[in-house]
Amino acid sequence: MSRASLSASLAFAAFVGALAVSAAVAAPAKLTADQIVDKNIAARGGLAAWRGVQTLSWSGKMDAGGRATKAAIAPGKAQPPPATQPPSTEPAVQPQLPFLLEMKRPRKTHLEIEFKGQTAIQVYDGTNGWKVRPFLNRHEVESFTPDELKAVTSQADLDGPLVDYAAKGTAVELDGTEQVEGKDAYKLKLTLKNKQVLHEWIDAKTFLEVKVEGTPRRLDNRYHPVFIYLRDYKQENGLMMPHLIETSVQGVAGTEKIQIEKVVVNPAISDSRFAKPS
Repeated sequence: MSRASLSASLAFAAFVGALAVSAAVAAPAKLTADQIVDKNIAARGGLAAWRGVQTLSWSGKMDAGGRATKAAIAPGKAQPPPATQPPSTEPAVQPQLPFLLEMKRPRKTHLEIEFKGQTAIQVYDGTNGWKVRPFLNRHEVESFTPDELKAVTSQADLDGPLVDYAAKGTAVELDGTEQVEGKDAYKLKLTLKNKQVLHEWIDAKTFLEVKVEGTPRRLDNRYHPVFIYLRDYKQENGLMMPHLIETSVQGVAGTEKIQIEKVVVNPAISDSRFAKPS
C-alpha cells in the first residue's frame, strides 16, 4: 500500500471513528425504568403537584369523525366501530365539534360533545357508566355495555398511569429505545393490575410522553393497532399538559385530532356531574 493510500485509509478510519463517537454521544442516556418515570413526573410538574390535583377540566374541539379520538380523550368510553365497517375514507380535514371533559378522582369522568344543537353525554362515576347519543337518535339514557365498563375501569386516573404507578398495581419496565417522529424516546412497557399491557414512549430530552399505545380498533373483521401522539405541551398552573392529541389507527387513512383550548386545574365539580343523567 502506498503512503498516500495509507494516509487516506487512516483518515477514513478516523472519520468513521468520529462518527461512532458522535453517535454514542447522541444516544439516549442509559436509565432505569424508575429513573425515566421519575424524570417524566418531574418534567410534568412534580409528584406533589400532581397529587394535589383532585379535579381537572378540558375544553376545546375534536374531529367530527372522532371514534378513535374520543377513545383517546376518555379511554373506554367511545363505542367501537361495527365489525363490518370498512377502513375510513374520511377527508383529511374534518369538521370540529366542541367538547367538555371533566375529571375527578378516582376515575370519574363527564364528557359532552356538541353537534348541530345536540349534546352527547358519556358519564362514569367510578363504578357505573351511562351514555346519551342523540347523534344516533338515541335520546334515552343507556348503561355502558360490559365491554365498555371493563375498558373504563382499567383507564388511568386524571394524573396518568405513571404517577404513583406501584400503588395503582402497575409494573413498569424499560422496553428499549425507539425514534418517535425523528426524536429518541424511551419505550416503557406497563403491565396494569388487570394484566393488560400497554406501551408509552417518553422523549429522551424533555421526558414528556410523546406517544401512547391505545386500545386496538376492530375494522374489517380484524383489530388494528392504535397510537396516540401527544403534542404542543403548555404549562397550566405549574403542570405540563399536551394541547394537541392526535390518534392514528394503523391501516386507516388520516388521523383524528383533539385540540385542547382551555385547561382548568382543580375546578369545583359536584359529584352530581358524574351521576346517571336524568
